[in-house]
Amino acid sequence: MARRRKRKSRRRLEGRRILELVPQYSIESGEDKPVTAARKFIQAEGIAPPALLLVKRNEHTTDRYFWAEKGLFGAQYVEENHFLFPSLRLSEDESDELSLASSR
Repeated sequence: MARRRKRKSRRRLEGRRILELVPQYSIESGEDKPVTAARKFIQAEGIAPPALLLVKRNEHTTDRYFWAEKGLFGAQYVEENHFLFPSLRLSEDESDELSLASSR
């Protein structure tokens, strides 16, 4: 029996495209837990929201976090609920450019 493909959520794909426009920082977690390493990095570097942090836990695993005005969130949650974050709201011009670029 043929295996069906999992349906891709349009809302999540749109959120992923929006997150690609946000500044990204890649760090290593070291001895800390990934979320602690992300918080320490934000504090040390004085990073202003919005930002996406890629925290390498080990050679196989990378955790993704979104730094917003409201705090630190998992990137997957933000992809699915990007409309809840005012810092991710695009201006009309940017959203038009984004839709034109994705339709090409």
